[in-house]
Amino acid sequence: MTIERHHPPGLHPTPTYHHVTIVEGRRDIHLAGQCPLAEDGKVVEGDVLAQVDQVVANTAAALAFAKATPADVVRTVIYVVTPDADVLSAVWDRFVESEIGEAFTTASTLLGVAQLGYPGQLVELDVTAATA
Repeated sequence: MTIERHHPPGLHPTPTYHHVTIVEGRRDIHLAGQCPLAEDGKVVEGDVLAQVDQVVANTAAALAFAKATPADVVRTVIYVVTPDADVLSAVWDRFVESEIGEAFTTASTLLGVAQLGYPGQLVELDVTAATA
């Protein structure tokens, strides 16, 4: 299996992600939206960055279960309850600097949204990976 990440000519430069990810000869892995829930099913206490840390831990566990790594991720979508660009940037930076940071070198989208599924939930991560 090969994963190619590209910046096509004519598109703007990106901070860490690539505009196009191409995967050939693969096994697809689709994670459910990873939420900031502890093992007891409750939203972790703290601010949005504390929630990012729990999402990172949950995502790492889900990828490991699927025998995948952050390097195998081919698409991410980050949802954050905020209209504030500074909060979005802080969330992006926290993910990129985390143990799953390599997942965000691929095709990625970051969105500010009005609401997520659990009361008090401020962040969610959607992940697609591919392995041989």
